[in-house]
Amino acid sequence: MTLQQLNYIITISEIGSINRAAEKLYVSQPSLTSAIKELEKELGIVLFNRTARGVTLTAEGVSFLPYARQVYGQYLNLLEKYGKAGERKQRFGVSCQHYSFAVKAFVEMVKAYDVAKYEFAIRETKTLGVIGDVASLRSEVGILYLSDFNRKAMQKLFRTNGLTFHHLINCNAYVYLWKGHPLAGRASISFDDLAPYPCLSFEQGDESSFYFSEEILSTNEYPRSIKVTDRATNLNLMTGLNGYTLCSGIICEELNGSDFIAVPYEADSNNPNSIMDVGYVVRANAILSPLAERYVAEIRRYLGIGEGEV
Repeated sequence: MTLQQLNYIITISEIGSINRAAEKLYVSQPSLTSAIKELEKELGIVLFNRTARGVTLTAEGVSFLPYARQVYGQYLNLLEKYGKAGERKQRFGVSCQHYSFAVKAFVEMVKAYDVAKYEFAIRETKTLGVIGDVASLRSEVGILYLSDFNRKAMQKLFRTNGLTFHHLINCNAYVYLWKGHPLAGRASISFDDLAPYPCLSFEQGDESSFYFSEEILSTNEYPRSIKVTDRATNLNLMTGLNGYTLCSGIICEELNGSDFIAVPYEADSNNPNSIMDVGYVVRANAILSPLAERYVAEIRRYLGIGEGEV
């Protein structure tokens, strides 16, 4: 097995065509096909289903791909740190729950590099999507949160997927709403105050669970609720329907605009507050690329925390 073969596997899986993968890799189609067959013979498994429409990963290929990405990704990180990259484009991806601060940090990181020389990606996605992207090395860093409620379930998922969680900051719950909302002038907002208004939350898909909710206090019973899939729609519904969401209180006016505010959530005996332990996940024992290190540093700078601070 060679690093070149691993790169071939990764590229074919992303493109879905051996012919087009060969063009991208600057090798002949017969040479690429031969390299894949040699690897399959060595491993004793079939990695791809070959059809007239292209190729797809077999079940064994799906299982093999994350390991291939991990090994090849670490090789690229070592080259970037200690070798001469030449004209090779470096890749860096971030997957996150719907946090404007995560996007802001990404913007600041990208500004420091020549985009023509890199392949950048940021993916605002579901909680399981964040975990899956980092586990498969589709993204190098994932941003999400833990709480007393979801911590055990999430940490089990991290262990299963070979991930490590790194704490960034603790946040109390805030109510995020439009400045024209009837409750916008309050010093704090209670659960009872929110009853007449729709609670907005990000949809988590068919495998949805309270544990995967992006919003703190997800176990509360909200009399009115609406699911959304993207941050722009969330903001539109805040304005159009006087909706609200529960968040960390870390908001970025530069990206979301100045028409929205975060008001402290006022706990009571039936609806207590909770702490959001916001952090990032990476592959366990991974060597972070300089891009990943720069991204984490930008998040820390934006949040106003130094290395090692809690």
